[in-house]
Amino acid sequence: MKDIARVSLPGLHKSSGGFKSARQVLIIDGRGHLLGRLAAIVAKQVLLGRKVVVVRCEGINISGNFYRNKLKYLAFLRKRMNTNPSRGPYHFRAPSRIFWRTVRGMLPHKTKRGQAALERLKVFDGIPPPYDKRKRMVVPAALKIVRLKPTRKFAFLGRLAHEVGWKYQAVTATLEEKRKEKAKIHYNKKKIIVKLRKQAEKNVESKISKYTDVLKQYGILV
Repeated sequence: MKDIARVSLPGLHKSSGGFKSARQVLIIDGRGHLLGRLAAIVAKQVLLGRKVVVVRCEGINISGNFYRNKLKYLAFLRKRMNTNPSRGPYHFRAPSRIFWRTVRGMLPHKTKRGQAALERLKVFDGIPPPYDKRKRMVVPAALKIVRLKPTRKFAFLGRLAHEVGWKYQAVTATLEEKRKEKAKIHYNKKKIIVKLRKQAEKNVESKISKYTDVLKQYGILV
């Protein structure tokens, strides 16, 4: 729970009934996180009653070199019902679904409690609306740069998914480029507005100094 506090949103509190707030949705950017560590933390949070959205699942990392991870997944693909493969087990190809299945394996998903927890989880490839305009969090305890030595090999979930049958790698990449262009324009506008606001505050500073002194006296302004 110490690690979760690093990603807690303001306005949330934990009670006996889980997290209760209108702002209880936690949006996590999956890029640069390790698959298993992120899945474990997400699984715990949805069990506690928190709604979690994980975006950019194609950017999730897996420790170990790519070829080794691909062999593991190909071995997993061979596990099927001999007489009627359509009855399962089902092998997801999209990075978001691979992550979803990893989380499902960490939940008691055959019980009502586990099913309810799984319904609180949403996963996406790329960052679709409305999450492209929402603040996204990271989980320090699951970051590859924190948990893996710099010399260790790792693989991207997006590349692995593409090589085992995911057909939307190029489409997702194109949509991400468009999103980044829009985000860049928005950021530049925001910088200009912040600069103008600071200038406006500076212009009226001498006129409102007596009021700000009173506000500081009562601890309203710091």
